[in-house]
Order: sequence, then structure tokens, then C-alpha cells
Amino acid sequence: MNAVLIIDKPGGLTSHDVVNRVRRILREKSVGHLGTLDPLATGVLPLVIGNLTRLAQFYTSSEKTYEGTIRFGFSTDTYDAEGEATSPAQAINLSLEQVRELATRFRGLIEQIPPPFSAKKVQGVPAYKLARKHAQVSLKPVQVEIKEFEITQVNANVVPDLRAAEQSSPGSVASFRARVASGTYMRSVAHDMGQLLGCGAYLESLRRTAAGEFELADSHTLEQLEAAVQTGHPDDLFIHPRKLLPQFPSVTANEEMTARIRTGRPVNLPELSQARLVKVFTGQRELIAIATRVAGTLFHAKIVLAGAATPQLADN
Repeated sequence: MNAVLIIDKPGGLTSHDVVNRVRRILREKSVGHLGTLDPLATGVLPLVIGNLTRLAQFYTSSEKTYEGTIRFGFSTDTYDAEGEATSPAQAINLSLEQVRELATRFRGLIEQIPPPFSAKKVQGVPAYKLARKHAQVSLKPVQVEIKEFEITQVNANVVPDLRAAEQSSPGSVASFRARVASGTYMRSVAHDMGQLLGCGAYLESLRRTAAGEFELADSHTLEQLEAAVQTGHPDDLFIHPRKLLPQFPSVTANEEMTARIRTGRPVNLPELSQARLVKVFTGQRELIAIATRVAGTLFHAKIVLAGAATPQLADN
């Protein structure tokens, strides 16, 4: 089974949990994801299955789109709603204009410190493992890009979060939409906004609405996948191979070209002489290779997706 499947991840599961569920449902060992979602988050989680796990290398820099909410009033150790309060709660009423003005400081290229509860490594150890042991976590700022960050509304005097010391303190919740480059933490954005205001803040909810070319409209729940397998039609949920990696042109190979590509020999593609990478298909649905231009109109398979053993992809 070689496919790309978009799962609408439910809250409460790690991305690794989803991968394991899909492995069991499809009875397929080679399943991986194309970008971690925190347990709190929901939405678009692209999965690659079988030989198409080899496509993961082309999705490492895919931009992401999110919708979510930021609660102002206190901060947490995880920078989201699952953590423990790290500052006293403050009663704060923010206007839409105030939060929108603050959001302008987070657009474009910015320096961002990842959350202590993250997969970033400190001397080879994931930061979250150190943070769980209450060890000091010191992460260096990294440059990220926030291409769009829009505050859509602010609700003041919302129901208090009872984890804070002053349990009756109300706060303000800002709803947002964001489009960001790979590697951007919206948890850090929420935390940093609270620090700048002096009141603390954390990411209350997050839903990924797009990752690369994949959108919520392409996604399916785990329950829908189980139902499709039971009726014998899981293929109906898979992304059509022609829709993958739209930034690369495609070519349909004849029998001779297919044989050359599958055996690692170069092929001549004069009509694609300006392309750096090309998707190679047989028929309408079988993606057999991603070819790279080596000289002039000569292309060589960078990865072969048919006729070779299936690799394993890291899923955490």
C-alpha cells in the first residue's frame, strides 16, 4: 500500500498515537507523518504510507496555516492550556485594537525561543524530557517567519481558568489566524505576547487548517478511516497522487522510460529542461519516481517509489 492520507487529528492524541492507530487500522507498518501536532492541537496531519514515506524529505519546509485562541492573564510552563500556571493570574480586559497592534510585532522574520516543552534538543536530549524533570532548559533563539497573523476577535471577561492562584480572575481571549513557515511555534507566540503585555498568556487552542498543499477539506477522521477499511474502500480517502508536490512538474512515462527509471538509469526529458525536479508517473495514478536534472535535459531518479524495498520513517 503506497498512499498519502490526511487525518483530522483529534485533541488529546500525540502525532505518534495517530500513526500507531493508522498502522493498526491499515495493517501497514510503514506509516509516518509530515509534521508533528501537539496533543492539544487538532486538524491537518498528513500521513505517508508504504513507499511514499520517501516523499517526507520534500515536505520538511512546508508552510502551515492555523486557527486558534490565546488566553491572556497568566502564563504556563508548557506555553499552552495543558501546563501548570507559572505566574499569578491578573484581571485584564484587552481591546481588539490593542491585541491587533501587538500582533504586528510578530509578523515577518522574527527571533523566537522554542518552548521548553518541545522536541528541540539540549546537548542531544529533547528539551521536553528535561522540562518534565524540572531541569533548567535553555534554548537558543531561532529565526522563524510568520507570513500572516490576524487577530479576528477578542472576548473580554471570559470564564476564569481555575488553575491560577487567584481563581476568580477573568482574562481576555483572542482568536487568530496565522500562516507560518516550518519550525514556528504558535505556543511561543502566545507566551511572548503575554510577556510583552506583562500579564502572561498561553495558547488555549490550536487547529491546523493547512499543511503544504493539504487542507482540512482533504482530511478524514480516524473513525472514517476505520469505516472505509471495513467496507473495503480505504483508497477512496487517499490523496490523488497527481495532487502531490504541485510545485514540481510531472511527466507520464512510457514503458521504456519506466524500465530505465526503475533500474536507476537516466532518461531524457527535453520538454522539462528548465525544471530541477520532476514527478514521474505511469498511467494516471502511479507515482514511480522523483527525478532530478543532472545535465541539460538529462534526468536521473532522485528517489524511486516503485520496484524497491519499503523504508521505515521516523514517526515521532
